[in-house]
Amino acid sequence: MMSKLAIAVTAAVLGLASYAAAAVTLYVAPYGNDANPGAADRPFATLQRARDEIRQRKAGAGLPEGGIIVELRGGVYELSQPLELTQQDSGAPAAPIVYRASRGETARVVGGREVTGWRPVADPAILARLDESVRAHVRQADLKAQGITDLEGIGSARTYQSDPGLEVFFQDKPMTLARYPNSGYLTIASALDTGGKPGTGIVASPEGKFACEDPRPARWTKEKDVWLHGFWVWDWADLRIPLCSIDPAARTISLGPRPGQTFQMRTGQWFYAENLLPELDSPGEWCLDRDTAILYFWPPAPLESGKVVVSLVRDLVRLDGASHVTFRGLLFEAGRGSAVVVQGGDDVRVVACTIRNMGNWAVKVYGGARHGVVGCDIYQTGQGGVHLEGGDRKTLTPAEHYAENNHIHHTARWDPVYQQGVTVFGVGNRATHNLIDNVPHIAIGFTGNDQTIEYNEIHSAVFQSNDAGAIYTSPPDETWSMRGHKIRYNYLHNIHGFQGKGCQGVYLDDCFSSADISGNIFYDVATAILIGGGRDNLMTNNLFLKCGLAFSIDARGLGWAKGVGTFATQELIDLNYRQPPWSVKYPELLNILEDEPLAPKGNVLARNICWGGPWGRTQAEALPLVKFEDNLIDVDPRFAGAPPADFRLAGDSPAHKLGFQPIPVDKIGVYQSEDRASWPVEHSLRP
Repeated sequence: MMSKLAIAVTAAVLGLASYAAAAVTLYVAPYGNDANPGAADRPFATLQRARDEIRQRKAGAGLPEGGIIVELRGGVYELSQPLELTQQDSGAPAAPIVYRASRGETARVVGGREVTGWRPVADPAILARLDESVRAHVRQADLKAQGITDLEGIGSARTYQSDPGLEVFFQDKPMTLARYPNSGYLTIASALDTGGKPGTGIVASPEGKFACEDPRPARWTKEKDVWLHGFWVWDWADLRIPLCSIDPAARTISLGPRPGQTFQMRTGQWFYAENLLPELDSPGEWCLDRDTAILYFWPPAPLESGKVVVSLVRDLVRLDGASHVTFRGLLFEAGRGSAVVVQGGDDVRVVACTIRNMGNWAVKVYGGARHGVVGCDIYQTGQGGVHLEGGDRKTLTPAEHYAENNHIHHTARWDPVYQQGVTVFGVGNRATHNLIDNVPHIAIGFTGNDQTIEYNEIHSAVFQSNDAGAIYTSPPDETWSMRGHKIRYNYLHNIHGFQGKGCQGVYLDDCFSSADISGNIFYDVATAILIGGGRDNLMTNNLFLKCGLAFSIDARGLGWAKGVGTFATQELIDLNYRQPPWSVKYPELLNILEDEPLAPKGNVLARNICWGGPWGRTQAEALPLVKFEDNLIDVDPRFAGAPPADFRLAGDSPAHKLGFQPIPVDKIGVYQSEDRASWPVEHSLRP
């Protein structure tokens, strides 16, 4: 036992050590002034001023031993430009730079401006373009008169992705760019060939002309800057295209001609039109006349009940080479791009933040090591949630980026497909303990090597497309070399596909190989697992309940997808797969080119439970190559309770004799923590 003197001396030493390691705190407040010293009673006004103060202190006395905290008092911080951090803005492992909200206060980092000066529409020419029934509801504001001159519209349009430009938010919710129809789609009645005649299959022409039976487009002939957002050929590939012309008499619409462009489409595909003042006919819709800078808006509630905000700044925070920087407890919103973009550096963390109403993603990470997004609430992004990319595939060096304990929902409101809730690209990254729901396409996308996807709950996903999975590889990168992935202990449920036509829970596309899919629960999923011609995939100890199919395995590499072999072979050569570290990590690849590489060999289904739905489907060419062992099929597994409330097996379950191991259900999904932005976490199934 220590003496009282020893205890006193130890306490004194610990106190001095604690004092020496204490962080310096700088304060920022909306009511502050950048001429202030950044003290609690005399705070700075901007994040940029706090950053510059840190630079000055580091250049002088150096980084304090405990790092520096930038404490943001509650209120709104309107950015006029991104907060840019570089290597000189880095902390150290034991002395990080932390930008955080004051405890119990909401610090809002906003990339937009409030719009005021609303008044009724009085111009007869504008009123004539609006339906008579809505004229009294629409209000207008002059953006130029308020100093808002960057009126960027829809841009960077390409398959799967476009930029929304300026957006409008009211009561902290995104409003809808005036469109027709207000929900759902119009249909291509007939795709017309170059000669103007109905074509069959995929029709390609420089005019991009098609017939539409709806008479409404006749009202748009004099409208400018009209865009059509359509799934022109496939239900998994969308594209925004500017409208070229309309022939009201013939009821045809043309996308071209445009120099160097040929348009493809198919009869029966679907689209809608947007950015149309005559279609501003529902509460919450808006349209901007960029020639006059007049914003027209039908507020869904009295204007005095909330603020109208337009997005201006693109990315809110950009880090290039910065390390050991944390953002904690902040609210990021109303930017045209992404909230936080990280390039290079190490150990940047976004913790317990709320990120909403962004035009692109919440957080994007490229390169570096050990960057993390933890405990955040992410919703209403125009594209995806968290993109993690890093690691070196040639050396198989992991990046160790991570997305953990986040609630990501209602994303991809602008670009509905291939904008994932979380992506893990490169080598050695992980997505764990996330709740991802109400996302129109992919919940978690992955590619590269040695990714870990575990303990996630995913539901109400893939409702905008059929040929996709809630957990999905990312084309066009599927090859045999992308190995070592762990997809385990996830709970996927209520996933049905577009118009109920089917989709997948886990989809390994186009010969993607070597994933360990184990210990997952699939409940009410159209097809739980689809192996698209790949090899060496293990499907063990999974629970399939009330699924349309437990699994599907095909041999596409021996047929229509045999072209995969060309670039997959070249990639192996480029990666020096016969030399370390590849030859050591993946010895099974050494002879793959001599072993029918496009044949789906080495796939195993063992110790799975399938109840309340059909077992699976295996293509004839693949069937002799698949190993089935000790699966419990169409036999009551005897649950301790009633799924989906309770997935535990009773003690006398016949699955135990087959070696089925308990799934750690209580560990799946988000968990309570000081690093969570909110608790409890609320979510609901998509109707």
